Amino acid sequence: MIKLPLINNQTLWQQALTHRSYAHETQKTEDNERLEFLGDAVLGFVIAQLLYRHYPELDEAYLTRLRSRLVDQKQLANLAQQMELGKLIHLGKGAEKNEVRNSIAVLSDTFEAIIGAYFLDQGIIPVQEYVESLFIPLASEIISTAKSETYNYLQDAKTLLQEWAIANLGERPNYELIAEVGPPHARTFTIQVLIKGKVYGVGEGSRKQEAEKKAALATLAKLSII
Repeated sequence: MIKLPLINNQTLWQQALTHRSYAHETQKTEDNERLEFLGDAVLGFVIAQLLYRHYPELDEAYLTRLRSRLVDQKQLANLAQQMELGKLIHLGKGAEKNEVRNSIAVLSDTFEAIIGAYFLDQGIIPVQEYVESLFIPLASEIISTAKSETYNYLQDAKTLLQEWAIANLGERPNYELIAEVGPPHARTFTIQVLIKGKVYGVGEGSRKQEAEKKAALATLAKLSII
């Protein structure tokens, strides 16, 4: 179970847990949608900052995809479930009857509202520390899985491409060395893959076989096969 952040201001805490259905029915309190809006912005900023600091080797495109994976509804709802937020949310009778308490949308929205309330109550530093404790392990897991998937694709890339080329174009791929640079003990090979004389992809490697696999992998990605 994940510990909830400590929010001293009980008005903010209760607001963060108040679904609009409850606020509408009671007309005694404000719902959490404004806090959700704030929390979404704070979460995006804090995660972007921590990814920038922790992963200097990743480029902008990868960082953007990684941030999107971390803050998508399912991910946030999963964290909310581990906090058991569903038990704490204030719902109107109609919403309760429709069993939305543990829906992905409600849980993820409430998680963002909690972050918004925590920011208003404690400031940015505690939020950064709290978010980092939750999301760095998740980021590491996503990166590790992606590397493993890329490795597996790399092992089978030439076979996959050959099967596709024969089935769709009636011809096997042809791999052609187009560059070889560096000293004998540290050569870099560049190979392009052609099918029916057309260049489909290029790959580099310290061995020709590795460069061929990367050229096949680049072709599979270009063709949206993987």
